[in-house]
Amino acid sequence: MPATIRIATRGSALALWQANEVKSRLEQRGYTCEIVTVQSSGDVNLTQPIYALGIAGVFTKELDAALLNNDADIAVHSLKDVPTQLAQGLALAAVLERGAHQDVAIIKRKEILNYPQSIATIATSSLRRRAQWLAKFPKHVTVPIRGNVQTRMRKFNEEEKTDAVIFAKAGLERMNMLPDDAVALDWMLPAPAQGIVGIVCRENASAMQQVCEAINHQPSFIAGSIERDFMKTLMGGCSVPVSALALVNENGIEFRGAIHAFDGSRFFEVKETIGTTDWKNAGRDAALKLLKQPGAAELMEEIRNKKWSDADTEH
Repeated sequence: MPATIRIATRGSALALWQANEVKSRLEQRGYTCEIVTVQSSGDVNLTQPIYALGIAGVFTKELDAALLNNDADIAVHSLKDVPTQLAQGLALAAVLERGAHQDVAIIKRKEILNYPQSIATIATSSLRRRAQWLAKFPKHVTVPIRGNVQTRMRKFNEEEKTDAVIFAKAGLERMNMLPDDAVALDWMLPAPAQGIVGIVCRENASAMQQVCEAINHQPSFIAGSIERDFMKTLMGGCSVPVSALALVNENGIEFRGAIHAFDGSRFFEVKETIGTTDWKNAGRDAALKLLKQPGAAELMEEIRNKKWSDADTEH
């Protein structure tokens, strides 16, 4: 057990907020901690959408290397950015209690939401958000927008031709940037594990795993695990419009998962009620059930085989 726990994180304001939240929880238990800032490849290339980079773990692989090279003891991530297949030698040790799982839209012209056939330009680099938005508003056009929360908000405010931008509610709340007039997108299913802060450590560091487990929020760990297993079974990631939400309560777990065509024209959904003790294979089973729906496996194959070009980044 190290005298000082080194916490690896990306350098964005939101990532640092998450790392400092973990640091605070550990320090409350008497541990000495320090933050180790690591630049990720996802923070270097801010021009291409994530799905066009063709890289798994674009926000995590440099932090994985810091752990595996013993330059850090734990790494803190937005769990939705962590590949469902962790790098060999690493393990998800704990998660903090989930924040808001919803997406929200910041909208300059609210009337665009009143008519399904309205014309508008929506900023998002998430294929999941784009697909679900286009399913509801097929006449809208989406354009990519990259950068941290602050950068995306600035770009949106400066771009007069963009009518709306979509954010994760949790990120805006954590940065105290959620506008009073933000529109909650209650109809949009979130990314698997959205709103959850995850803590990764080396698989063989049993003492460190025990330290992390002391601050683990088990209902959030269960929800995130089900959602990530659903995505893993579908072979999903940042380049796949897969959505999932597991709501854990004392009576059981309500699960919804979906896949959408990139243009929103088709989608397949599954809903399950899961017993609180039956969660370990629930995400996998839900994904397999979805794939049995006529046309679902074909859509998933079409999604997996998509090759992105610059011409595809605007629709």
